[in-house]
Amino acid sequence: MDLRSTISEYEQFCKWTNILHQLSDEDWHSPIKEGKVSIAGIIAHLRNWDLHLMNVVIPSIREGKGMEFPDFNSFNSKAYQYANSGISKDQLLQEFSSDRMKLIDTLKCMKSEELRLEVSANGVSNCPKTGTPYSLLYIIQEFTEHDDHHKKQIMSVLD
Repeated sequence: MDLRSTISEYEQFCKWTNILHQLSDEDWHSPIKEGKVSIAGIIAHLRNWDLHLMNVVIPSIREGKGMEFPDFNSFNSKAYQYANSGISKDQLLQEFSSDRMKLIDTLKCMKSEELRLEVSANGVSNCPKTGTPYSLLYIIQEFTEHDDHHKKQIMSVLD
């Protein structure tokens, strides 16, 4: 995994979200598919995970502990509630962008050894899908793939 390209990809997604300012409020708040969340919900969801990385995961790694991730469903539910709390599209996009850039700046300031340090994730040492040892860099790569998944969902609505 290339450190610079991984962080750069993470940053590129943040820049891409600027196109979402042009969406109508209806498109912003409409489910992307029946039974799915809205684009607003997706952006709030991504912001929540960025905040978790900044406020929980990175400090834990710096203290020599493993990474901890919450129950996904309840964690994501809080993000969806925030997206529907009355926050404006521009405000949520601004918060997402600001928080993502703070995270990226933090990652860029970290030593390569810190980013590549093998740590556990919820007590598990290796990714069950790939067998790769967990590290913050590995998680950022996973989050980049997660961004791509959501970008494709959003693009399918925009087409």
